[in-house]
Amino acid sequence: MNRTLMEKARSMLSGARLEQEFWAEAVSTACYLVNRSPSSALDDTTPHEVWSGKKPSLQHLRVFGCDAYVHVPKENRSKLDNKAEKCIFIGYKDGVKGYKLWNPETKKIVYSRDVVFREVKDVTKQEFSPTQDEPEKIELELDDAKSESSEEEEAEEAEEAEEEEPHTPELRRSVRDRRQPERYSPPDFRSNFVLSITDDDPRTVREAVNSEDSKLWKKAMVEEMDALDKNEAWDIVELPAGRKSVGSKWLFKKKFNAEGKVEKYKARLVAKGYSQVEGIDFGEIFSPVAKLTSIRFLLSIAAAFDLEVEQMDVKTAFLHGDLEEEIYMKQPEGFVVKGKKELVCKLKKSLYGLKQSPRMWYQKFDTYILELGFVRSRADHCVYSKQVGNHFIYVVLYVDDMLLIGNNMDIIKEVKSQLSSKFDMKDLGAANFILGMEIKRDRANRKLWLNQRKYVETILQRFNMHESKPVKVPIPIGVKLSAEQCPKTQEEEEDMSHVPYASAVGSLMYAMVCTRPDIAHAVGVLSRYMSKPGKEHWTAAKRVFRYLRGTTSYGLCYQGRPGLDRVVDIHGFVDADWAGDLDRRRSTSGYVFNLFGGAISWMSKRQAVVALSTTEAEYMAATHASKEAVWLQRLCSGIGLVQQAVRLDCDSQSAIFLAKNPAYHSKTKHIDVQYHFVRDMVEEKKVLLEKVDTLKNAADSLTKSVSTEKFSWCRVTMGIAALDC
Repeated sequence: MNRTLMEKARSMLSGARLEQEFWAEAVSTACYLVNRSPSSALDDTTPHEVWSGKKPSLQHLRVFGCDAYVHVPKENRSKLDNKAEKCIFIGYKDGVKGYKLWNPETKKIVYSRDVVFREVKDVTKQEFSPTQDEPEKIELELDDAKSESSEEEEAEEAEEAEEEEPHTPELRRSVRDRRQPERYSPPDFRSNFVLSITDDDPRTVREAVNSEDSKLWKKAMVEEMDALDKNEAWDIVELPAGRKSVGSKWLFKKKFNAEGKVEKYKARLVAKGYSQVEGIDFGEIFSPVAKLTSIRFLLSIAAAFDLEVEQMDVKTAFLHGDLEEEIYMKQPEGFVVKGKKELVCKLKKSLYGLKQSPRMWYQKFDTYILELGFVRSRADHCVYSKQVGNHFIYVVLYVDDMLLIGNNMDIIKEVKSQLSSKFDMKDLGAANFILGMEIKRDRANRKLWLNQRKYVETILQRFNMHESKPVKVPIPIGVKLSAEQCPKTQEEEEDMSHVPYASAVGSLMYAMVCTRPDIAHAVGVLSRYMSKPGKEHWTAAKRVFRYLRGTTSYGLCYQGRPGLDRVVDIHGFVDADWAGDLDRRRSTSGYVFNLFGGAISWMSKRQAVVALSTTEAEYMAATHASKEAVWLQRLCSGIGLVQQAVRLDCDSQSAIFLAKNPAYHSKTKHIDVQYHFVRDMVEEKKVLLEKVDTLKNAADSLTKSVSTEKFSWCRVTMGIAALDC
């Protein structure tokens, strides 16, 4: 192996015309490539795959010694300075998301992700293949389309990339190293942070057609092309002079049900929208989606009123949107029309991946459902309601997932039929799984559970915490996290670079925003150190996983019966932890709103300014909570429900007096005007601010670490319970 590495290094130095002083970088790069090359001693697999259990990505590989143009940040250059510096690519570095480059002018080594390469040839996709006898072409037969070599398509893209300027932002993005964090480290403290591999979906067409499920993936691709043909997504035309076409890519994903079993093999053709140019290929791109609070609110209403909850899925939703701009796309890999390889697709529909696609789809759906007599909610533009005599129906849209909630099944069926006549829909029947949340009902007792049991089990497996010892609270009393615990030496930073901290906190955050307000405070604190986490921060993150380990089946439980005339009673709690942030001495606001026994809205967030007293911190927290209370009140009135003044319980008597008594204003001139919003809401009787004992404030656990007994009480008060509550 030593001889192999040295021969490779000698050839690389000679081919790159570099001095021998770069021999160490050449040997290191040679070793890096050997580990990602098939070996006959390992049955034609790579050492990297044997070690990690996953095929290595080759998309980021570049020719050693080639020219590389490194982007110069705006703050480091004047108006007329070059936007890129010419360097030489000399390898890769473990734990660093970027390339190792040599600047011949400054004689310094640079690490950067924003790089455009000028390579002699692209070896990343031609010389490395999973098997020795892999076919050169991928055959996918259709009635009017046959496959072309994927290598030819990739070569064309590479040639087009070389024509771009070094400072082109889209190209910098297209060549970034998209690897996940290193999962395996030397046998030191980092070995406890190894991630288990669970994502085995193919990343390329080649992987899909050579996998064990190749027939299923091919079938999925054909179904996707049939849907595109049915919707007349494009026309095959010549590319006009002076115009550029965007690329296309296949995405593969296994769809799972609530039990974690594979429900469907999905292949999606997407356009590479990152290369679109504003003003030419797109204009406005904003598109609303239903708020999770709205979904929880309506599900709690469904539980209490014993309503029907049905679910529908829009097949290829974005293809229903009509494009306003003129966009050209390369023909999809494996489905290039025979004899028309040089032609491109002129898009007529808003294909997935385009920046404006979500907006086009929403506008199409919004226009049609309003024609059906529905009224759009002013509080949430993805919530629609319709009254038919004594019957009513609500429709909630989250991109292509749809909930239909009403008190009459015949009306729901009629709306389903109307939507299916306009869009290609799939009727999923009674709702039991949406956005990763499982829905369970006991209609006899008017109970509804909303949990993420399968998701929690998945992330526990992913971070190797599925066999950890459970704990009773996410963050115990006495544990204080601060920036002082961040790495202070290069060695500590190198060690922590192998820890998937950001990925772990992101995984916890999705559980928190959907169904787990009990970890809101812990996730909020952990997210403050995403850029530079230390060992103590990672230990605290693992403790949250240990807490989830013992509460995997927990979720929100809604139960109860409504008042007369469709009257509802939203009850809120608000609290603040004065100067709890040790780094900037800012306070933490927390609130939670319950409806029919379960939380529908919550927040745990560090305040934007420093509060000079506990009163000010509580007062500002009450303002945040009152804004949410007014929004919930507007949501109720928009769908025909009655909600009087929202009761908001606060454990600070002085903050309540400050909100109700303007005489205190002379002592609070420094408080920003925006925080006096709560005073106006109290005066207008939209918010009823009441005193509550600290021991009975459910928002207490959203702002600070509390005792086990208090935490359990807060959790029960927020309606978080096991599935068999």
